[in-house]
Amino acid sequence: MKIFTKEIAIFTWRITAAHTITYFIVGLLAMYLLDYKKIFAAGDLGLFMRPTDSAVVALGPGLQIIRGLIFTLALWPFKSVFLFEEHGWLKLWILFIGLSILSTFGPSMGSIDGMIYTKIPIQQQILFLPELVIQSLLLSFSIFFWYRHPRKSYHIISIFFVALILLMSVAGYLSLSS
Repeated sequence: MKIFTKEIAIFTWRITAAHTITYFIVGLLAMYLLDYKKIFAAGDLGLFMRPTDSAVVALGPGLQIIRGLIFTLALWPFKSVFLFEEHGWLKLWILFIGLSILSTFGPSMGSIDGMIYTKIPIQQQILFLPELVIQSLLLSFSIFFWYRHPRKSYHIISIFFVALILLMSVAGYLSLSS
């Protein structure tokens, strides 16, 4: 039982840390390269998205820990498929693209339902797909790589970056909410 508990804890940390870190890095790049401040303030997206200087948006990267935990619960039963089989990272990436990006259960940006049921123009929705595809690719590959090449240094580095992301999220929230 102790080995099983340790295995779940390691899996949970790796999924959660990898998601939080890749989300932050790719999201930060996309925010500046695609000028989210301008895009989110105008037109249809101005009604749909919070402004980038919203206090709640500042909490977003730190709150990705919750999504990491959800990913952990969803992926645990299938871990052997993407961790231990050949091209497992590719299988996980395809799963993310299929279920988390293109075929969500609601009209999310860039999803098939988003393109059908929202008034957001398709070209605006497609604008966000590279960010989603790249982040899911980095997440899939980093999880696979971390399991194939486990190192204590990866845990230390991940703790540092997740803590930094949490601190920056809280600091951003506090500075924007006052």
